[in-house]
Order: sequence, then structure tokens, then C-alpha cells
Amino acid sequence: MTHTRAMYRTDITHRRTSPVAHQFRYRSLSWFIDIDDVTPITRWLRPFVSFRAQDHLTPPTHGLDTLRGRVDAELERHGITPHAGKVTALLNARALGYVFDPLTLYWCHRDDGQLYAVLAEVHNTYGGRHCYAVVPDEQARARVDKEFYVSPFNVVGGHYSMRVPEPADALAIDITWYPPSGQPFHAAVRGTRVPVTNRAVVAAQLRAPLTPIVVSARIRIQGIALWRKGLRIIPRSATRVRRHS
Repeated sequence: MTHTRAMYRTDITHRRTSPVAHQFRYRSLSWFIDIDDVTPITRWLRPFVSFRAQDHLTPPTHGLDTLRGRVDAELERHGITPHAGKVTALLNARALGYVFDPLTLYWCHRDDGQLYAVLAEVHNTYGGRHCYAVVPDEQARARVDKEFYVSPFNVVGGHYSMRVPEPADALAIDITWYPPSGQPFHAAVRGTRVPVTNRAVVAAQLRAPLTPIVVSARIRIQGIALWRKGLRIIPRSATRVRRHS
């Protein structure tokens, strides 16, 4: 398990094969942190890199409103007893007051370091958020029913097959959605770990500037491309949407 805060220079791929074929790939930047250590980096870089508990999950009904408190509350909502061990997260940083994180992953460990749960928090471009809780097997694989409206071209139904190993020197996340009918949709994240230094942060910003803003824009651009290909839009009102905000 990696203990030091790190960045990952990532390549993200989405592949759809039906009812139309469509694939795109883009570079991004993800942060890997201990959720009990969200202290900002060098002051002059804070406008480009900061973390707030309020950007994630749902606030607890009691205790301090910290990212740890939100993770523990989410585990309890899923019937999982929180442990006091380390919780690491893979997420996007806030940049210029804005954050958009399509997928945030939290690896929850017992005191002895053993992984006992993974939270997968999904945000859509409509301001909604939803969190899945899974217990991966020894190959870091898990399955969960889809319960949240993400893409305007996908129904709420079917299930996700996930492979979510905690990142080390390399990052390799795979999520495949199997709809109730039709072919699966696959998303993959591949990345290389970079230690956090001022120089590395600046270089990462030059490689993938203003990551959350750019990611949000790219998702909308790809949506337009799919619409132009004739893919039918499924209204949110026609789905079983669960919104956590």
C-alpha cells in the first residue's frame, strides 16, 4: 500500500460499442491522498490544488464534518462498520474554486492494514452524486447494481463490474457497465505515479491544466458527439435516480 501523497498522470479511455460505436481517450491528473491529511501544498499553488470534504459524499449527522466523518457515515449507510485504519482516496483536486470528479475511490483499511471496503463515489454533470460500497475479492474485483443516472444516453439498470486495486507505482482501474440489454460500456484509467514536489505539480499543471474544468468540458463535448451520431437521450425523469448532495 502506498502511504505518501502522490499524483498520477493518467490516460482515461471510454469505449462504447452499441447502439453506436464511439471511443475517446484523454489525459488527466489524479491525486492519491490519505483522507486524514488534506493539508494544502505550497501556498502559491493552492489556487490550483486543494481538497475540501464538502466536495465529496454526504455530511455525517453527528460529529465533525471532515472527509473521514463523511466516509464513516457512508460506510454505515451501507451497513459496514467503519474501522480506524488508514483510508486513502483517488480524486481530482479543486482548481480555481472548481472541482468536478466523475469518480472518486476510497480504500478503507483496518488497523492492521487489511482492506475491508472500497467506496466508489460517482458525480454526474447535473450536480448529482451517488456512492457505491463494495468488498473486492483478492483480485480487486467487485460487482454492484447500477443505481444512478450518469450519462443521458444510459439507462439506470444493469450492473457494474469493477477492478479497483489500490494504486502503487502504477494505477490501473477498470469499470464496465453491463446494461439490461445491449453491449457493455467500458471505462479504463491508467496512470503513472509521480511524487509530490513543487516542480512536479507545476509540470503536471502544464501537462493537464485545470483538470476538473477540462474534464467537465470534455464530457459535454463527447455527449454532443454521441447526440450527433443519433444516440437517443434518456430523460432523467424516466430513470430511477438517487441523488445524494
